[in-house]
Amino acid sequence: MRVLVADAFPESSLTEMAELGHDCIHKPDTTTEQLSGELAGCDVLVVRSTKVPASVLAEADALRLVIRAGSGTNTIDCEAASERGIHVCNVPGRNSVAVAELAFGLLLALDRNIADNVIDLRAGHWDKKRYARARGIHGRRVGVIGLGQIGLEFAERAAAFGARVHAVANTQRDQQTRDRAHAIGVHFVDSLETLARTCDVLSLHVPATESTRHLLNRDLLAHVQPGTIILNTSRGELVDEDALIEAMEAKDVRAGIDVCADEPDTSTGSIDSPLAKHPNVYGTHHIGASTEQAQHAVAAEVVRMIDAFDAGNVVHCVNLDTVLPTQQTQPGSQPETQPETQPTGFATPLRSGGGS
Repeated sequence: MRVLVADAFPESSLTEMAELGHDCIHKPDTTTEQLSGELAGCDVLVVRSTKVPASVLAEADALRLVIRAGSGTNTIDCEAASERGIHVCNVPGRNSVAVAELAFGLLLALDRNIADNVIDLRAGHWDKKRYARARGIHGRRVGVIGLGQIGLEFAERAAAFGARVHAVANTQRDQQTRDRAHAIGVHFVDSLETLARTCDVLSLHVPATESTRHLLNRDLLAHVQPGTIILNTSRGELVDEDALIEAMEAKDVRAGIDVCADEPDTSTGSIDSPLAKHPNVYGTHHIGASTEQAQHAVAAEVVRMIDAFDAGNVVHCVNLDTVLPTQQTQPGSQPETQPETQPTGFATPLRSGGGS
């Protein structure tokens, strides 16, 4: 098969795909606007950050499979893909450790004011009196919103530091998730509002869907305690940024973010985000899944998925129930897995009351 990899990808995995007989084209700097011109004759498209809108899919003459080399697929127009018989697949779970590590790193950095320490030291300012003040992580009440793979990894790290981990009870969680949560020592509450009132750290680990858009909104923020730390390493769409800025001003809420609502599509560029510029925010550049460990794990799974698709099996498909049979895989093929559209243990919808 002819495969276009339109984002960064390990060279070793590209070599492996070629050895398996696939024609690989690696153009990591391809923008959304350039995709249409690069997809001619391609059976498979692999992307990470590059958006794949309906207009691109409409011009793809041979495309049968789009793989998001990560867990979320909100950057791909899945409905348009389904209408054109194109399978959309993700790679769930392979980057969970990396994202959880960054989320916890942001928590530690906020608690100890690490970034501001560095800035002042580099500028030649010594202020031990200011920076000696910190609450610490041990004994804090940490609320995890979304107990999927990433949420569980984050919860394990918080518990290891002596935090008391809380989450919203959900009867639809599978037994494996329940067992792991029990082993971590997660305390369950009845609603997001209770979680916000109970905890002084809230970490978001849910997918971006219509039901989770602005999950963190004015209604939910009204319940948070002064000085609460908000962490978002999932998707910018989860947060009503204006409401969060208001809470930072009124309650001295602080935030660690790896994602913004209007971040650039490209790996370099400029950004004008009032949230990212706020002094109560420590932000990173959407790098949660960008460790070498995570990228090699994701790439290995992508190679397996492409080879499986060539053999007639669709792996981790998120639009399996809606894709039209216009360009289906080989006759008689069967999906290897059921659709995976959200982290285990998060039942849609889960919202705070009255949100937009």
